Amino acid sequence: MRRIFLFLAFLPLLVQAQFNTDRLVMIGRSALYYEDYVLSIQYFNQAISMKPWLYEPWFFRGVAKFYLDDYRGAESDCTEAIERNPYVVSAYELRGLCRINQKKYSAAVSDYDRALRYDPDNQGLWHNRVLCLIQDKKYDLALAQIDTISARWSKYARAYSMQAEIYLLQQDTAKAVKSLDKSLELDPYDGGIWAERAVISLARQKWKEGEEFLTKSIHLLPKHSGNYINRALARFNQNNLRGAMADYDTALDLDPNNFLGHYNRGLLRAQVGDDNRGIEDFDFVLKLEPDNLMALFNRALLLEQTGNLRAAIRDYSKVIEEYPNFWFGLQHRASCYRRLGNTKQAELDEFRILKAQLDKRYGKQPRLSKKQMRKRSDIDPDKYNQLVVADEQEVEHEYKSDYRGRVQNRKTAVSLQPMYGLTFVQPQNDVKVENPYENSVDAFNQTSGSHTVYLSCEQRNLSEVHMKRTFAYIDSLSNVIDQTKVTSKVAPLLLLRAIAYATIQNFDNAIDDLSICLQIDSTSSLAYWQRAVCQAKINEFNASEGTNVDLKSANVLGDLSDAIMLAPHNAYLYYNRGNLYAMRRDYQRAIADYSQALKLNQDLAEAWFNRGLAKIYAKHVDEGIEDLSKAGELGLYQAYSVIKKYREK
Repeated sequence: MRRIFLFLAFLPLLVQAQFNTDRLVMIGRSALYYEDYVLSIQYFNQAISMKPWLYEPWFFRGVAKFYLDDYRGAESDCTEAIERNPYVVSAYELRGLCRINQKKYSAAVSDYDRALRYDPDNQGLWHNRVLCLIQDKKYDLALAQIDTISARWSKYARAYSMQAEIYLLQQDTAKAVKSLDKSLELDPYDGGIWAERAVISLARQKWKEGEEFLTKSIHLLPKHSGNYINRALARFNQNNLRGAMADYDTALDLDPNNFLGHYNRGLLRAQVGDDNRGIEDFDFVLKLEPDNLMALFNRALLLEQTGNLRAAIRDYSKVIEEYPNFWFGLQHRASCYRRLGNTKQAELDEFRILKAQLDKRYGKQPRLSKKQMRKRSDIDPDKYNQLVVADEQEVEHEYKSDYRGRVQNRKTAVSLQPMYGLTFVQPQNDVKVENPYENSVDAFNQTSGSHTVYLSCEQRNLSEVHMKRTFAYIDSLSNVIDQTKVTSKVAPLLLLRAIAYATIQNFDNAIDDLSICLQIDSTSSLAYWQRAVCQAKINEFNASEGTNVDLKSANVLGDLSDAIMLAPHNAYLYYNRGNLYAMRRDYQRAIADYSQALKLNQDLAEAWFNRGLAKIYAKHVDEGIEDLSKAGELGLYQAYSVIKKYREK
């Protein structure tokens, strides 16, 4: 009886502990979804300290570390999760990705072996295991597994492209071409496969064919700089210098630190007489690689050409110091000395050339070789004027994973600007000088006498210091609330604590506080407003987990409508309700609310942006582009990329 009594006595505490841990994990996962990885780790740390035997907090902390590029820490957390529950496939999958990023390919293969034991029909696991075997140079085993994949999924184009990669590594080009052609037959919309096919054409010096394949790849992968670099090479070898230059320009817009792009564009600029900009390219190359003698010599030639003789001599001297018998360099340095009137040094260089009885002709810079390229590792100075290609054209592996890229962008690349809510974090915008302003928020700040409340639609991640301050502020508010005897004075404190909870992504606690606040003061438009924003955040996260949020979405609509009744001149409330309608694909109502928001505040750039998208989705593309243009004018520069996308369509 005593044992039963003790169990019943402690049962509420056990349930409370379980509830607390579950809530911590859920809040951590929400922070993870909103990309606040450092904050999510704090929540998972608390859950682990309370219940270290649960696998979930270990696993999700590993996910957060993975996004922060802490692959060693993420691997360790996945191992802890697997020790607690060895049947969770995603833990093996994530640990495999962590090991791949640390080049532990054999260990990653063992993870995929275990995962496939529990989920044999997971195509992504088969795909990644084959790529690891390729990296581990176990080609026969990889080919055998590709045969299995092809038997299971006969329409899976990537299997044949991986097969082609292995054949290329085994020097069997004919088989590689056959596999790539099969892959393109199954999926002609995979830009990566067209790029692989182009590499073979370029290796065979089939420049026109290679250019055609790369053009198709660029159409499907317009942001991949390597495709433009390779197409420039193909165009150059067909004497299309203008096209090659355009490709190098585009490649460097996409990847400003690309060595091959700057080096080869520098050579092309020298070829067409654009000497000063050619010097700029070689300056950049030499910032990346200060000891690159080829770049030094080419810069010296251009410096000599533009009359900067002392700088040219400096560069020539560094090259000659490394290659004392590089007669072409000696001839140019001698010429620079003579032009400066330094006859003695010029004669010394000329004597070294004559002494070798070299029977070559000097004085004119040879034209850029049109049919020869050198590999990047080839440092023969006589090849100074040849275009550079990578030592090996490596295939860029695309591992299948749910843990790649931004979480929110898995479904769509173009998204609405977020809702405006209340926060203690001051908005930061390089374009807008003034912070968003609303009368009711300003009135609350004047009466609360506590932290300044700001309006923001940004999702800002807190620093560790700011995070600790927010937790401490919540504790201090809790103490004040507990000691306050007058109910009317509790409402603003609850609102402040709710804003603090929302700042650290604890939306459930925020809603609890706001609900009590509204029971005390049902005329608080700010409480309705903030509760709607917090519930919308929870709904977005739950929807990403596959949960039906229609009922909760109705609650958000109700709160926003109540807030609008209390504050009919608040533009941000109409904007938020427009967002809700747009997310429900009720575009006409969304457009009406955005229009009302813009009547009240015509400088609300986010409303112009979202109304533009809503109009585009409602098939009024021209009107939508007009609104997006206005949003760009007001400082939302991402509007221009959206305009470009829909104009092209």
